[in-house]
Amino acid sequence: MLTDEVKIEVFAGRGGDGVVAFNKTKMSLGPTGGTGGRGGNVYFQGVSNLSALNKYKNKPKHYAGNGKNGQGDNSDGRSGENITLTVPIGSVLHNLTTGEDIDIVTIDKPILVASGGFGGRGNFCFRSPVNTSPEESEEGSVGEEFEFRIELRLIADIGLVGLPNIGKSSLLNELTKADVKVANYEFTTLEPNLGAMDGIIIADIPGLIEGASTGRGLGIKFLKHIKRTKALVHCISLESENPEKDYAIIKKELGDFDPELLDKKEIILLTKSDLIDAVEIAKKVAEIEKINPRVEVVSIHDWDSLQHIRKVFLELASR
Repeated sequence: MLTDEVKIEVFAGRGGDGVVAFNKTKMSLGPTGGTGGRGGNVYFQGVSNLSALNKYKNKPKHYAGNGKNGQGDNSDGRSGENITLTVPIGSVLHNLTTGEDIDIVTIDKPILVASGGFGGRGNFCFRSPVNTSPEESEEGSVGEEFEFRIELRLIADIGLVGLPNIGKSSLLNELTKADVKVANYEFTTLEPNLGAMDGIIIADIPGLIEGASTGRGLGIKFLKHIKRTKALVHCISLESENPEKDYAIIKKELGDFDPELLDKKEIILLTKSDLIDAVEIAKKVAEIEKINPRVEVVSIHDWDSLQHIRKVFLELASR
């Protein structure tokens, strides 16, 4: 099961302590205490793996390395090891300590979220003409500590939305060679699925039902994944006795969840055309065009219609 929200704590490393030390060699007396090493930093980095949050469910605390103490031969301590935590691209890092939000929108670009503490100065740093034998040093400072709530919001060019069991997953499989489970019952798809087609990303959003915006069915858990899609494709089965009602249900749930979703580019895609005769298809297309003039028809068993939909999706994603 896809994990799309976790809470974790991150701890940057503590800086190493400076030391008090003196050269005991005759004619070379003087302070030789080195400075402590800096504590390790904590970074987040986006990856394409949608399951990257799973590993945090049973490991909520993450520590960077502490800096080493300075040495007595004018040697500074080693810096602590940095840690890099990977999260799926599209994640939002909600810093619960500071209130800051960070969007992860690129892959393989580490983002610093917690800085390690500075190393304390050794007594070599305190020498002066009037204090040639300082016995003063500093402790290292603590690193930053933050609590994060990490929320995955998919980034896709096109989001397939609609009621359950209308053929979204089958269409994704045909267009992108994804391997999504399909079956002839509601809620076969229990988590969002992504597929790539000619350089664009298509997201199959699990089926919504009336009341989804208030938590019914799979509800808000997946509505939030629609927010970052560039365009929406409202999939409606031609087997439906009332396609206009199906469309209205989904539009209402989108608007109730976030009115901005109603402003996204969209088309209506009537699916399963192989199960309905041409006269009935033409009648339903004419009816739905009164609501939204951008209507397309597809069957996963019709190669020509699939090729047409490929072109339609590419055009929709490029606008």
